[in-house]
Amino acid sequence: MIRLEDVTLFVRSAALGSFSNAAREADLLPGQVSAAVHRLERDLDKRLFVRSTRSLRLTAEGEKYLPYAQELLAVVQAGAESLHNNEDELQGELKVAVPSDIGRNILLPLITTFCEQHPKISLRLFLSDQRSDVFRDPVDVAIRYGALENSSYVALPLAEDNRRVMAASPDYLAKHGRPATLDEVAQHHCLLFTMNGHVYDKWSFPENGMRRQLHVKSRLLCDDADVARRWAVEGMGIVYKSWIDLSADVLAGRLEVLLPQHPGEAAPLSLICPHRKQFSPAIRQLHGAFRDHLKAITGLLRTHPAFRVNAVQAAEK
Repeated sequence: MIRLEDVTLFVRSAALGSFSNAAREADLLPGQVSAAVHRLERDLDKRLFVRSTRSLRLTAEGEKYLPYAQELLAVVQAGAESLHNNEDELQGELKVAVPSDIGRNILLPLITTFCEQHPKISLRLFLSDQRSDVFRDPVDVAIRYGALENSSYVALPLAEDNRRVMAASPDYLAKHGRPATLDEVAQHHCLLFTMNGHVYDKWSFPENGMRRQLHVKSRLLCDDADVARRWAVEGMGIVYKSWIDLSADVLAGRLEVLLPQHPGEAAPLSLICPHRKQFSPAIRQLHGAFRDHLKAITGLLRTHPAFRVNAVQAAEK
């Protein structure tokens, strides 16, 4: 008979990367955690971890079992909470991972309002441009840009029509000129940032059913995409980011869209989770608030003057 506490310690050991860390969190001895995992491996007749003196990593069987273990714990927790919750009252802990720029500048006011409306919700918010692993990191859901490559998790769409745009400040354009082609962009100061440890210095644009890649360079590099946007507003160069991130600056005149006749690559936004059962009523309500707000922002891609000019030019051709 598999013990629930053994499953819990297995999940936390996987998330924290060691039996010692899991033991410290649970106020146990490392040997007790090791024994619990060994007992679970015996019950499953499979080895879940590869152990060494300096590292602990999941085996292929452990990777396969982990999402089911997480779902088991989530179902048990949801069942316990249902015995104490009023149907109309949201409560419990939410752990949400959000990209830095959209988290600070777009979604934080919505999250704050949500917490004010539901005082029994406890929130843990993680802001980072490092992509969260929803199977291993201690988060319930994550907001993620881009096409979803992994079919093992489930996703709720937030902004399917979002895409990247190039922009620069009026001051920068007055000093350095406005690029007339994509090739000229590579001769300008471009503002770069890292994503998941890699420098985002290859800007992609759909062109004639294919993808054109523009290699750009910069003397400025940061590990926070929000800083690249701020540098652009200060006139330091050209930025290529999600329309959601840049829209407020464009609408306020702090940034101007460049080369709208070359639409940027798609940057759809989704809320992802390992298992559908983890989309609790609280998460679904928060998703609804996010989606309504973000759809209004991406709708401006069709109505902003720069893009309307682009549509007229395309029609004339």
